[in-house]
Amino acid sequence: MNSAASKLPFQPFLVQLADLTLLQLTNWRWSWRGLLLTGILAPTFTILALGTFAADSGPLALGFVLTGNLVISLLFSTMGQVSSHFAFMRNVGRLEFFATLPVYRSALVLATLAAFFALSLPSTIATLIIGMIVLQVPVAISPWVLVVVPLISLRLSGLGTLLGLIGRTPEEVSSLNMLTTFVLAGLGPVVIPAENLPPFMSVIGLVSPATYAASALRQVILGWPDRLPLVLDLAVLAALTVGLLWLVERRLDWRVT
Repeated sequence: MNSAASKLPFQPFLVQLADLTLLQLTNWRWSWRGLLLTGILAPTFTILALGTFAADSGPLALGFVLTGNLVISLLFSTMGQVSSHFAFMRNVGRLEFFATLPVYRSALVLATLAAFFALSLPSTIATLIIGMIVLQVPVAISPWVLVVVPLISLRLSGLGTLLGLIGRTPEEVSSLNMLTTFVLAGLGPVVIPAENLPPFMSVIGLVSPATYAASALRQVILGWPDRLPLVLDLAVLAALTVGLLWLVERRLDWRVT
């Protein structure tokens, strides 16, 4: 434990969480527009491209395009940005700086995830509105969306944190993030219905967290029943979130516990 940090009193956990969240948000006060644009462009182009092909396949395919692109939006605006941010903090020594302070490791991690969740909300909402207008898909938004979207974002942010900690360089982290994004978005019935996928991909997709995220979104945004019940989606996403945060805690070197 750092001797200087050990002489300073620890603030309550919730106070640290609030202060660190505000601190992380202030780092992006000049560049949040770029984050918003990045989080909207990729899903919008995918909506336009896939929507053209899915138009003749009926409402089912269009609904998958809409909710699948919400998952892609969260992949780009949460997982991608969080992985890059942790890679940056690690490489410039900012994590070591925080470790010298009387700060809980978990408070820093959760504050970073909360900040990027807040930053991702505008692009997620914009993607939903653009998708509704372009695809003409009727929605039936359930109050459960207030649980599902933060849980998906938290799970993806946890994965982004882990990628940012295991990559040796920012360039390697960027490559890992891009590869993970394409694998999660393309594996299983995320953007394309299971009926239109090869059977082996539907089976393999059951190991992909994006499958459960897309399934949950279809149920709470479109009001559609799914082969995976919502309670299962929530249980899997919650278990993955806890597991990822535990791995992050193990991976993040800290001198103050």
